[in-house]
Amino acid sequence: MSQARVTDFFSQRRRGAVAAPVKAAKPRSRSSAVSVAITRSSKNRAGSPTSSAVRDEFVRVIDEAAGLSGPQPKDSSSCPRTPKRTLAAFGLGGVAVQSCMCQSAPCYRSRTLSVPVYSLSTELPAYQRYHTLAQAVPPGLSLPYQYKVLAEMFRSMDTVVAMLHNRSETATFAKIKQGVQDMMHKRFEESHVAQIKTVFPDAYTFRQEKNIPTFNSSIKKGSYQLTVEPNEARPILSASHLLDRKHIFHLNLVSIVRRHHKAFLSSLVPPMSVPDDKLTRWHPRFNVDTVPAVQSSSLPQPPHTEKLSTAQEVLDRARSLITPKMEKALVSLALKTEDKVTDSRDSTPPPTPAVPPTPAALKGVSQSLLERIRAKEAQRLEAAMTRTRAQEDRLLMLSRLPELARILRNVFVAEKKPALIMEVACNRMASSYRSALSTGEMEKHLHLLAEVAADWLTIHPIRKDLYLKLNKSTEHLTGLST
Repeated sequence: MSQARVTDFFSQRRRGAVAAPVKAAKPRSRSSAVSVAITRSSKNRAGSPTSSAVRDEFVRVIDEAAGLSGPQPKDSSSCPRTPKRTLAAFGLGGVAVQSCMCQSAPCYRSRTLSVPVYSLSTELPAYQRYHTLAQAVPPGLSLPYQYKVLAEMFRSMDTVVAMLHNRSETATFAKIKQGVQDMMHKRFEESHVAQIKTVFPDAYTFRQEKNIPTFNSSIKKGSYQLTVEPNEARPILSASHLLDRKHIFHLNLVSIVRRHHKAFLSSLVPPMSVPDDKLTRWHPRFNVDTVPAVQSSSLPQPPHTEKLSTAQEVLDRARSLITPKMEKALVSLALKTEDKVTDSRDSTPPPTPAVPPTPAALKGVSQSLLERIRAKEAQRLEAAMTRTRAQEDRLLMLSRLPELARILRNVFVAEKKPALIMEVACNRMASSYRSALSTGEMEKHLHLLAEVAADWLTIHPIRKDLYLKLNKSTEHLTGLST
């Protein structure tokens, strides 16, 4: 059987549509190729009126879907199959895009009509928004135990308040108390909230409100309750905001301990003064756990509440309810209490700086010598309190140098060479040293040894290697003292 030709397909269409109006010639598209393939496959089959009708209908549907049945638009830059869309429909705005979503072939008409312009709400840069997080506290400034417990209470309280705030629910002290106690398994009272207010006064806004729905049977309906609202301009408190607030609370606690530490330093003989920005650890004799507890700030109280705190107030309140004999006893008790308070105020001497007594073993030593020794000790302690992490590492390396110098000399004696490659010396010394040190750390120690004992050990770079050489004429090592 002879193979069908492309012209046969067009002749059959022309005979089938005699009454149809004559259309302009159209460029061949992929749909035409599809119709040709269908025609060829249909000719290879046994012809029938039903198969011919199905074929014609299928070809017509493809033409309509491909957009060949209608007239071509005059503007060749736009595609009739995809409407123009702008990003304004998606809420972005500022850019108009003309695209074609043809699945048959990539459309050359797709293009961008204008340059995108985005109008975002401007935020502060990250180095300003997270500036407080960059202010790290040295690890040597540890907090007292009670301060750490208070910091954990604030973290738990902030978590509960944020949870209630994010779902637009009023945070009352009863709800916060139950949540914090469930998280920490410790008692949480209003006194702790007052301490939190002292440490971080800008964290919350406290009010006394009534007619707040509650499911606690111990709270009377219509009574006043303490409400807590976070001072945040954001509608939702996220995890990053909670971490930021926790860091601020910790810094405030460290500031409180610093004030007590500064008072302790001023009470020493001789007094010491260390800048806050250089303080890396507390004084050795400063007992951190003896720092007094955080003072409590005043919280809003319900209106029209009467509290009786003295015997005179009790007498005025219950004058009509007691007998004359009891009234005389209360009056005498109030007078005695006032006299005791007055006497204690008058007899309290002004505070004087504590002068340490001179030990019996130092009797006979000149006072000027003792003052110089104390001043030198104070200078040494001040240097220890302001020592950085790099200085700590250097002192630790210096303390290892005497033993490493002996090991290095033994390595030279065993190798019987005037000079050794750095890598070989580091491997021998790392295997001989009592502690586990890597070859990289051992190389740092050798560079430091060559720095402090330059007349005994020298390092010579030759090509790509470093060579170590000892000065055998030097018997005593200098500069290795810590």
